[in-house]
Amino acid sequence: MSSTVYRLKNEGGFWKRLGEKSAVWWIVAICVVFSIIEVVLLIINPEFVKYFALNADNFLAGKYLWTILTHMFSHVTFFHLLVNMIALFSLGNLCERIIGRKRFTWFYLISGVFAGLLSAVMAGYFGFGVWENIIGSPSAFMIGASGAIFAIAGLYVVLLPKMRFGIIFIPFFSLPGYIMIPAVLVLVWVVSFFGDIGIGNMAHFGGFLAGMAYGLYLRVKFKKKVKMLQNYFR
Repeated sequence: MSSTVYRLKNEGGFWKRLGEKSAVWWIVAICVVFSIIEVVLLIINPEFVKYFALNADNFLAGKYLWTILTHMFSHVTFFHLLVNMIALFSLGNLCERIIGRKRFTWFYLISGVFAGLLSAVMAGYFGFGVWENIIGSPSAFMIGASGAIFAIAGLYVVLLPKMRFGIIFIPFFSLPGYIMIPAVLVLVWVVSFFGDIGIGNMAHFGGFLAGMAYGLYLRVKFKKKVKMLQNYFR
């Protein structure tokens, strides 16, 4: 026992190694834990949804303001969680290695908050009639990491526009990011409109804009590094 303890101390211990995990790993872990807790709470009382999901009516009235952050880590169906976490792993790992762990963490959080804020404001003031299926209803509860994930995609469109992207459910098919990412945004918008499906289109679009804006900032500030990066991924 003593030799085991000594070895762990020399190696930094379990908690140190856990702290060295990537930001993407931590975000995925938090999303999974949050989602499990939320499903249990909803089984107990469906009204608990207002405590973690973003709702335009509540938020614009100054209620449950913390949901602008918690909604990013919330998923109440296994399929929604699975798709978002696969996308986050696929896009986030390289992004974190490019811009660094600390910068990636702040970028992810701020972009997700901006995406949620834009979605809440647009739904609250314009989400009526035919516009409900396009920008969302003010009474809808919004959850999911998609806004922040589309921010990562938007960053790639600016920094690495020629890097090819595929779609999870369509193997062996890919297009350059500057084509694929906007195409996916438009496709999801069309599906939600004609299929009468509640999809966070404005959150996706807001995240995409935030990602492109940050990408432009990095492209201007680190011209040589971005050029080298583009030469590597062309």
